[in-house]
Amino acid sequence: MPEPYALGTIGYRRLTLAMLFAGFATFSTLYSVQPLLPLLAERFALRAEGASLAVSMATGPLAIGILVAGAMSDRVGRRPLMVAAMLAAGVLTIAAALAPDWYALLALRLLAGLALAGVPAVAMAYVAEEVDAGAVGLAMGLYIAGSALGGMGGRLIAGLVADVAGWRWALAAVGVAGLAMAEAFRRLAPPSRRFTPSGGGWLDTVRDAGPLFRDPGLRLLYAEAFLLMGVFVSIYNYAGFHLMAPPYGLGQAAVGAVFLLYILGSASSAWFGGLAGRLGRRRVFWVPTVILIAGIAMSGAPPLWLVIAGIGVVTVGFFGAHSIASAWVGRRGGARRGQAAAWYLFCYYLGSSVLGSAGGLAWTWGNWPGVLWFCAALGGLALLGGLLLVRVAPLASPAP
Repeated sequence: MPEPYALGTIGYRRLTLAMLFAGFATFSTLYSVQPLLPLLAERFALRAEGASLAVSMATGPLAIGILVAGAMSDRVGRRPLMVAAMLAAGVLTIAAALAPDWYALLALRLLAGLALAGVPAVAMAYVAEEVDAGAVGLAMGLYIAGSALGGMGGRLIAGLVADVAGWRWALAAVGVAGLAMAEAFRRLAPPSRRFTPSGGGWLDTVRDAGPLFRDPGLRLLYAEAFLLMGVFVSIYNYAGFHLMAPPYGLGQAAVGAVFLLYILGSASSAWFGGLAGRLGRRRVFWVPTVILIAGIAMSGAPPLWLVIAGIGVVTVGFFGAHSIASAWVGRRGGARRGQAAAWYLFCYYLGSSVLGSAGGLAWTWGNWPGVLWFCAALGGLALLGGLLLVRVAPLASPAP
């Protein structure tokens, strides 16, 4: 079997650049509707929690699809599935721009979420197989950095285009950008050299989950994914409603520009990934969680600049924690790293879907302060889980 790509080699550079494009395409498509939620609520006469279904109806099916997509990649290969997933999601996003009513839009978002499952379900396994073990953390940090750029770019494009031409043209623009990123990935990503096809099915992912869930360290990491993603999505889902309402009264383009804060996530994911590699994940993991909680508190202050700064701090903390946790899961999964990653991402996107919509109920109950109290509670639980990881994870051996 060929040697894995080492840091600094041409294959490593091509693979990590391709993963940047993959992260961009996935997250720009998945979350491009977030800055459009106030427009969708007005257009279809919905409350905030109803409009949030435009996000949840993609992330929920994606969570389930990850369990299937991982098994599919064991048969057809990592790279082909990722290319097909990105192309399909781009086409479905363009189709969503033509949706005749709210239910058709939700149906197309559901299909796009299922299609996108083929990228995050495979990304961790693809990197772990093809990259030298010592460079996995940095490679995953760069993939997550691409995810942050995609989340920022998709939302920014959608917000700016919607301000000029409406939400339909906004979705169409994001879909076209997603197709361009898919083609860039296809051209750059090197073929899998260390992949060995297997005959396992998606039911094996469920049946063989026992050893993974018996590892207390992995259980805690799965809980962290659920809680932290719930905080992050809730903040960004309802920030637009808060900032477009009095006393701020920002326009759609200004709200879209708030997502430029995602660039901070790109930097923090790579930086925290490298820091954890040098100092150890156990020593570092709780730090970005504390930063996230501090950002929630800042976002509750009345001055606009503090609200924006708080959202930026939340972004730094979230991407830092996610970068560390995702690499940690890949290492602890051992021979079952693909299944371990699938369950991590299942919990991650389930948090986006379930807790992101629950944040809408918090908005209905108490507007922005209600959302922040809800997020603070989730962040406190995540911090407790991070502190438990320091004690529990060393006691559990990686799944065989």
